[in-house]
Amino acid sequence: MLRTLAVVAALTAGPAVAQTEAARRDLAPTGTLRAAINFGNPVLAQRDPAGGEPRGVSAVLAREVARRLGVPATYVPYEAAGAVTDANKAAPGNVWDVAFLAVDPTRAQEIAYTAPYAVIEGIYAVRDASPIRANEDVDRPGIRISVGRGSAYDLFLTRAIRQATLVRSATSAAAIEDFARDPSLDVVAGVGQPIRGFAASSPGHRVLPGRFMVIEQAVATPRGREAGLAFLREVVEEAKASGLVARVLEESGQRDAEVAPAAR
Repeated sequence: MLRTLAVVAALTAGPAVAQTEAARRDLAPTGTLRAAINFGNPVLAQRDPAGGEPRGVSAVLAREVARRLGVPATYVPYEAAGAVTDANKAAPGNVWDVAFLAVDPTRAQEIAYTAPYAVIEGIYAVRDASPIRANEDVDRPGIRISVGRGSAYDLFLTRAIRQATLVRSATSAAAIEDFARDPSLDVVAGVGQPIRGFAASSPGHRVLPGRFMVIEQAVATPRGREAGLAFLREVVEEAKASGLVARVLEESGQRDAEVAPAAR
């Protein structure tokens, strides 16, 4: 009787075990899940001051994926989202296995996404003396917008801006620094939290009301890893439904971010 039950249990678990093994081959071909962590987006990832593992929702999701696969996780740090995608272009599938990036059609040519797990805002800041009062006023001839190269808002604005000029810095943090020191730059674009923090701590600057884009943050993997992508999609939906994403965002002080709705 016990043997019969064991056989039935094994047969029942078979598809799930096979799916996990296929996902493990896709997502941890080296035996370790290599997770790209973009410290250029402080909403998603923060360094541990004591030098330990990264903090934030990206790192927690990476650890959850690794736990479910039954493999260790290692972190591949970057200072900008563009650097994450550039690394994969240079050596597709050989640098990182999962990344935490904004959904964008340009990036989707080379990487595949889950549904979003969080939603954040892209906003503008200007100097107090600027005549620009609304997001709609930014796209005008002669306006120079400081933006981090390869960021989600750079990619979005590259498609959307018709008359203003984009001035790209190496990272999103550098875009804020360049805007602060260069009076020829009229606007800085970026993620809500660091832009608001800059304006609040730098007298003479203000944030434009509203947002110019919604940034959907998802888990990504190099294209061609279909079993791995299906596995990641399941992990993301369970992380949203269980409250894990909401809890980590709250614990890391990222109240400007919202948990994305369930995938349709």
